[in-house]
Amino acid sequence: MRITQGMLSNNMLRNLTSSYSKMDTLMDQVSTGKKINRPSDDPVIAMKGMGYRTELKQIEQYKRNTSEVHNWMDNTDSALDKATQTMQKLRELAVQASNDTYDASERENIMNEVTQLKEHMMDIANTSVNGKYIFNGTDTETPPVDEDGEFDPSSTSPVLIDVAGGTKLQANVNPEDVFGNDLFANIDSFIADLESNDQEAIEGNISSLQGGIDNIINARADLGARMNRLELVENRLSEQEIVATQTMAENEDVDYEKAITELITQESLHRAALSAGSKIIQPSLIDFLR
Repeated sequence: MRITQGMLSNNMLRNLTSSYSKMDTLMDQVSTGKKINRPSDDPVIAMKGMGYRTELKQIEQYKRNTSEVHNWMDNTDSALDKATQTMQKLRELAVQASNDTYDASERENIMNEVTQLKEHMMDIANTSVNGKYIFNGTDTETPPVDEDGEFDPSSTSPVLIDVAGGTKLQANVNPEDVFGNDLFANIDSFIADLESNDQEAIEGNISSLQGGIDNIINARADLGARMNRLELVENRLSEQEIVATQTMAENEDVDYEKAITELITQESLHRAALSAGSKIIQPSLIDFLR
C-alpha cells in the first residue's frame, strides 16, 4: 500500500486529537475530583452512583422523619410529666381534704383549687404542637376536649411514621390510656364531694385519683421505651449514611495521585508526539525544489 504525505498528516492529527481528549479527561478529573463528569464517560460508575445517591436521599428523609418523631415524643413526654404532677397535686389535696379537722369553708377553698387543676388537665389534653393536637390520634386537627369541656377524642389510632426501611414507629400515645378510664369524671366527682362537704366520699376519691396517676405513668413508660428505640434507629441511620457516603466516594471520587501522574505522563507523551509530528510533516515538494 502506498503511504502518502496526506495519510501521515491525517494519522498524526488523529493521534494528536486523541491525546488532547485524554488530557482533557484527566484535567477534568483533577479539577472536579470526580472520575466521570457525564454518564457517557463510564455508564457503570454512573449507574452505581445513582443508586448510592438514592440510598443517601432515603437516609436523609428517614432522618427528617426521626426528627418529626422526636418532636412528637418530646412534647408528649413533657405534657405527660405535667399531667403526672397535676394528678399528684390532686391526690395530695384529696388526702388533705379527707382530714376530719377541715370544715366546709376550707374544703370549698380546696374545691376552687381542684377546679383550676382540672382546667389545667384539660389544657394538657388539648396540647397542640405546630398546629397538631398530639392527644387525638391521627385526627390532629380536632381537639380531644370539646368546647363543653368533655374529653371525647375523635381518634385513638396510632400515628405511625417511617423511620427506616420497613420500620414504622408510633409517635403518639393513645389518649384513652392517659385521660380515659373516667379520669375527668373522677375529678368532677372529687369536686362534687368537696362541694357537699362529704368527708367519707372525699376519702374515696384518693384511690381513683391514684389510678389516674398510674395510667399516666404507664403510658409514659411505654413512650420512654419507644424513645429508646428511636435513639437506636438514629444511630443505625447515621452508620448507614457514613457507609453509603464512603462507598459513593470510592465509586466516584478520583485518586488524585494516580490522576496527576497520568496527566503529567500524557502531557509528556503529547509533547513528544508534537515534536515527532513536526519532523514528519516538515518535508514537502518545496523543500526538495530549493
